[in-house]
Amino acid sequence: MHCRSFPPIASPGSWVLILGTMPGKVSLREQQYYAHPQNLFWRITAEILGFDATSAYPLRVSSLKDHGVALWDVLQSCTRESSLDADIVAHTIVPNDFGRFFTACPDIRRVCFNGAKAAALYARHVKPFLQDAPTVEYVQLPSTSPANAAIPRADKLRAWSVIKHNA
Repeated sequence: MHCRSFPPIASPGSWVLILGTMPGKVSLREQQYYAHPQNLFWRITAEILGFDATSAYPLRVSSLKDHGVALWDVLQSCTRESSLDADIVAHTIVPNDFGRFFTACPDIRRVCFNGAKAAALYARHVKPFLQDAPTVEYVQLPSTSPANAAIPRADKLRAWSVIKHNA
């Protein structure tokens, strides 16, 4: 199945960027980031930033923006049969345009990866090709995916606290 990512969620004052790899099947169907009910993304970010994880999607998105959090995926498109990052077909990978993104959001100071695969894809397909790359801190976070259930929620919550502005 050929997959296409969503546009970034960001505002001019965004200071932290959270990157996934590519939305899963449920997210693609719902046209919402992290729509799978077992994914902890919204519950973790809501707890850290102080908003209601059960509120309507536009309100959750607005809450991220209000806290200076931007959200996107490393990949613009790829082919994969399931929602698993391991199923991404390497020769079909097309990364998003991060040069344009960083120009539009010049205050980004921290890039957080939602899992190891997002970090690896960025390191291979984006970072070496960025012209005038901004000075940012890169942080690999434990994936919020239900496939990453081995890491306790409390550990994920502690690691993810770096998305809070004064962390």
